[in-house]
Amino acid sequence: NYSPSSRNHRVSGYEIFGDEQPRIYTTEYLQSSLEMDALIKAAYRQIFHEQQMLDSNRQTCLESQLKTGQITVRDFIRGLAISDAFRRLNYESNNNYRFVQICVQRLLGREVYNEREKLAWSIVLASKGLHRFIDDLVDSEEYMSNFGYNTVPYQRRRILQGRSLGELPFARMARYGEEYRDKLPLPTTKKQVEPFNLQTFLRSSDRDVVLLLLASTLALIVLFSLLTTFGYFPKFGGY
Repeated sequence: NYSPSSRNHRVSGYEIFGDEQPRIYTTEYLQSSLEMDALIKAAYRQIFHEQQMLDSNRQTCLESQLKTGQITVRDFIRGLAISDAFRRLNYESNNNYRFVQICVQRLLGREVYNEREKLAWSIVLASKGLHRFIDDLVDSEEYMSNFGYNTVPYQRRRILQGRSLGELPFARMARYGEEYRDKLPLPTTKKQVEPFNLQTFLRSSDRDVVLLLLASTLALIVLFSLLTTFGYFPKFGGY
């Protein structure tokens, strides 16, 4: 159990709609196939965000079912959230608490109320599994009262009265945290060019290699001189 805190999205808004307001995509007023394509793109942007919108992550079967009316927008959102691509890019690269925060943002269109809500949903995720966790979010009363069957979720009440700027979009949040980032291999950087130091060179591991190359070059010069002296090679300038 957790207690909802007083958040801006829990209060009815009376602001004037403008460029900062999110565009609402719904199948109730679709007029053409182009509007359906725009709705599908908005659903991908909401669930995967722009950094994960790749052709390899498309769910063409779900898109076809949505276009032919076999499933609703809510079922399409559910299918994207339980897809292998979403699981690989978000679930496997985060701990349960951060993954819960990502799903609440993208499916319910709001930030988590507090740490207790993270804990509550993480218990559901750990005990019921990923699919049942997504089902509980999509089938919740909060989702149905705000988005229903036909509307793509969006960030609710991002604009705050009395402030020139609203809350940051959820897309600004990185898809994985520091614990996963620290496991990734570090990028290779170019070795800085340092001034030559004789003492450092004599102690370096490359000293033997350089000396071997110098000795090999000197041996080749001596060998070439001996072969020239005994007449195996012509002298320089001769025929």
